[in-house]
Amino acid sequence: MTFTEQCNKIFNQAIRDYHIKDDIETPIRNPYGYDTIENRLYLKCWIDTVQWHFEDIIRDPHIDPIEALQLKRRIDRSNQDRTDLVEQIDSYFRQQYSNVKVLPDARINTESPAWAVDRLSILALKIYHMREQAERQDAPAEHRERCKAKLDVLLEQQVDLSTAIDQLLDDISAGRKYMKVYRQMKMYNDPSTNPVLYGKK
Repeated sequence: MTFTEQCNKIFNQAIRDYHIKDDIETPIRNPYGYDTIENRLYLKCWIDTVQWHFEDIIRDPHIDPIEALQLKRRIDRSNQDRTDLVEQIDSYFRQQYSNVKVLPDARINTESPAWAVDRLSILALKIYHMREQAERQDAPAEHRERCKAKLDVLLEQQVDLSTAIDQLLDDISAGRKYMKVYRQMKMYNDPSTNPVLYGKK
């Protein structure tokens, strides 16, 4: 099994597990051992899945403004958790390839492996929800046909992205590419760099 086959299997598992109750308050029951990459992948997709539903809810035009603000705060925390988790996954890759001898003509990639895996997780969610729309019996046939066409594109994109990630990992393991990780320096979450926050002190 390739790395992305493992990813897609775990992502689909997390999405299915969430939708058993389909409730943003559902506590996570991660079936994988804490210190494993499988645990991090499952948690990554669970966070993405809950946030997907946060984003649905906050777009309700009739949402109470106080509830909307509380939800926006939860979305902010979720985004930070997501970023932290991507960095943990990149740390796993750095450890995996720490002994690789980088070739003199090795090139760097535009993004780290974990940020590509982040996109793969979101893509699994898009596929799940687009399939729901393509099979919606209460929707007009035209709606289902449009969503089926979009689903076909998403499935093709999943194959292409999976292939690209596996090729990138092959290149890194062979020394043809090297990875560098730049920690996300989100200034608005930091009370020392967000002027609205440090100005309140």
